[in-house]
Amino acid sequence: MGELFRSEEMTLAQLFLQSEAAYCCVSELGEIGMVQFRDLNPDVNVFQRKFVNEVRRCEEMDRKLSNSVVCCGPLLNLLYFSPQATFEKLENELKEINTNQEALKKNFLELTELKHILFNCISFKSFIHITNNSDDRMFPCYRFVAGVIGRERIPTFERMLWRVCRGNVFLRQADIEDPLEDPTSGDQVHKSVFIIFFQGDQLKNRVKKICEGFRATLYPCPETPQERKEMLAGVNARIEDLQMVLNQTEDHRQRVLQAAAKTVRVWFIKVRKMKAIYHTLNLCNIDVTQKCLIAEVWCPVSDLDSIQFALRRGTEKSGSTVPSILNRMQSKQTPPTYNKTNKFTSGFQNIVDAYGIGSYREINPAPYTIITFPFLFAVMFGDLGHGTLMTCAALYLVLRESRLMAQKNDNEMFSMVFAGRYIILLMGVFSIYTGIIYNDCFSKSLNLFGSGWSVRPMFDPRIGGNWTFATLETNKVLQLDPALDGVFKGPYPIGIDPIWNIATNKLTFLNSFKMKMSVILGVIHMLFGVSLSLFNHLYFKKPLNIYLGFIPEIVFMSSLFGYLVILIFYKWLSYDARTSKDAPSLLIAFINMFLFNYNDPTNKALYRGQMGIQSLLVVIALACVPCMLVVKTLVLRRQHLWRKNLFNFGDMAVHQAIHTIEYCLGCISNTASYLRLWALSLAHAQLSEVLWSMVMHIGLSSRSLGGFILLAIVFYAFAVLTVAILLIMEGLSAFLHALRLHW
Repeated sequence: MGELFRSEEMTLAQLFLQSEAAYCCVSELGEIGMVQFRDLNPDVNVFQRKFVNEVRRCEEMDRKLSNSVVCCGPLLNLLYFSPQATFEKLENELKEINTNQEALKKNFLELTELKHILFNCISFKSFIHITNNSDDRMFPCYRFVAGVIGRERIPTFERMLWRVCRGNVFLRQADIEDPLEDPTSGDQVHKSVFIIFFQGDQLKNRVKKICEGFRATLYPCPETPQERKEMLAGVNARIEDLQMVLNQTEDHRQRVLQAAAKTVRVWFIKVRKMKAIYHTLNLCNIDVTQKCLIAEVWCPVSDLDSIQFALRRGTEKSGSTVPSILNRMQSKQTPPTYNKTNKFTSGFQNIVDAYGIGSYREINPAPYTIITFPFLFAVMFGDLGHGTLMTCAALYLVLRESRLMAQKNDNEMFSMVFAGRYIILLMGVFSIYTGIIYNDCFSKSLNLFGSGWSVRPMFDPRIGGNWTFATLETNKVLQLDPALDGVFKGPYPIGIDPIWNIATNKLTFLNSFKMKMSVILGVIHMLFGVSLSLFNHLYFKKPLNIYLGFIPEIVFMSSLFGYLVILIFYKWLSYDARTSKDAPSLLIAFINMFLFNYNDPTNKALYRGQMGIQSLLVVIALACVPCMLVVKTLVLRRQHLWRKNLFNFGDMAVHQAIHTIEYCLGCISNTASYLRLWALSLAHAQLSEVLWSMVMHIGLSSRSLGGFILLAIVFYAFAVLTVAILLIMEGLSAFLHALRLHW
C-alpha cells in the first residue's frame, strides 16, 4: 500500500533470451507492460541492426494497406493487416476487382456521354437542316464534330473557337442535367454536350486541337438521322448490360471486403505488435554464437516474479527447451520513475504527469489529487442540479465502459471524455456536495428545513409597530435586522439559508463568504503541498533540506498567510449581529501589517497585542528568506569544499537563489490565484441565474393553454443552453482553473 504514495522501486536486470524464443518472450513482456528496455546499440545505425528487414516488412504491409484503404472505400477502414500470404492474396483480388470496376465505370461513362450526344445531335442537325433549306448559298457544304466538355469551360471554349477560327464555325451546346461520376476520383462532375459545324480540313484540325486543349472528349456521330437512331438504340442496350455487370461487380467487392473485415481489429493489433517487438529486439545485443540475445531492462522490484512468469510463458509458446534467464544488476544510474495505475487512478496520474514526472522514488501527488482536484473544481462549479447532470453522464460512461471500449470510437473528443470518466464522476459528486453547501440548484434555493429568519417580528422600532401583511405588500424591500428579537431564529441546518436567494444584498454576502473561503482553501492546499516535501527529505535522508528548506518555507507561509486564515476564523467567532458593524476590514489590517502601520483610525485592532504579534510574525517571515537564500548556500559551499567534485556549486547556488525567490513571490501570487475559486463560483451562479430569469421565466409566466406549448419550447431551449453553456463551457473553464491550481 505504501507504493501507492511513492514511485515504484526499480532495478536493472539483464535478460538472456534464446534466438528462437526471443520474439515470444518480448511479446509476453510487452503484454504485462512492466519493463523498459535499454538500447545496447547506441552507436549502431538503425539501418544496420539485425531485425531492420522485419521492421521494413511491417512498414511495407502498413503502407500497402493504407493504399488499399484509399482504393477500397469505407469498408476497408479497419483492415490493416493479415498474415502475409493471406493478405497478398486478398490484396491481389481487390486490385483486380478495383481495376475491372474502374474500367467498367470508364466504359459506362463513355457510353452515357455518347447517349447524350446522339440524343442532342438530332435536335442540332434538325436546326441546321432548317437553316440550310432557307439559304443554300449560306451553307453549301458543312461538316461537324460532337463531344462532351466540362460545363464550367463552355464560355471560354466558345470564345477560343470564335477567335481562332475567326467566326467561321457554328457551335451549339446543351447541358447534361444529371451529374456524371468520374471513374478515377469518384467525384460528381457536371458536363455539357456540344456540336461544332465547320467547312474544310483546316478548320477541322483547328477545332480538334482546341477540343484537345480544353480536355473535351470527342465521339463519332453518324451523318444521317436513321444511323443515329440505330446507334442510340445500341448504346442504350449496352448501357443496360453494363449497369448489370457493374452491380454484380460491386456486390462481389462488398462480399470480399465484408469477409475480410471480420478479423480486421485483430490483424490491426498484430501488425503494430510485430513492428514494436522487432523494434525492441533491435535494442538487444547478440552474442558471438548468434544463438542468444542479451537485453537490459528497468523493472519494478515488486514485479520480478511476474516478469519471470512472462518469460516462461514466452519460452513455452516458442517451443524452446532452453529457459530464458533474468539476472539483477547493480547500477549507479538513476532509474526511471514508474507509478502503477489502474483505470480509476490513470486519469489523475495523467493530470500530474502533464505538468512533469517526479524524480525517482519521490512522493506521488496523484493519490491526493483524487480528492483535491474534484473538490476544487466543485468549489467553482457548485450547483446541485448541474452536478447531478454531470454525475449521471459520468455514471453512464462508467457503467457501460466495457461496451464503449469494444466499439473503438475514433472521435477524439469522445475518447478524451471517456478516458476521464472517473474524474468527471468525482467532479459531479463533489459538485452535488458544494451545491448543497451553497444551497444552489439551477440558480434556485431549496427550502428543506425552513428559513432561520422570520419575516414577522413582534415589533420593529423603525416603523413603530409590528409588521403586517399590508407592510409586506406595500414595501418591495424590507430589511431583516438580526439584532431585533424574533427576526433571527437560528442558523440553517446545512448550507446557506434559502432566504438569501431573494435578498437584494445576496451578492454582497456571497462575495464576502466565498472570498474568505477561497483564501482558507488556498492556504491549506499550499501548506499541504509544501508538507509533502518533508516526506521526500526524510526518505532521501537530507536533513539540510529539512532545517534550511522545509522549516523556513512552512514558517514563512504560516507567519503571513496562515495568520490571515486565523484572522478570518477569529473575526467570524468574535463578532455577532450586534457588533458586526464595528468589525475592522481584514484586507486593510493585512496591508497595514506589512507596512507596520497601526495608527489607522478607520480600522481598529481586532484584539489586544495585535501590533506586537503581527510585527513579530513579519520579522520571522523576513528572517526565513536569508535563511533559505544565504545560510543554505553557505552550508552547500562548505560541503562542496569538503567533498570536491560532488556537485557543481555554482549551479546549486543559482538554483537555490531561483527557488527562494520563486517560492517567496509564489506564496503571494498563488494565494491571489486561489481567488479564482471565488470568481468562478460567482460567475457560474450568476450565469445560471441569468439563464433562468431570461429563458425559463418566460415559459413559467403564462398560465394559458398556449403557455403550455410555450413552456415546452422554452424548456427545450433552457436545457440546450444549460448543457452547452453551464455544463460544457463552464465545466471546462472550472476544470482548467482547477488544473492550473494543482500545477
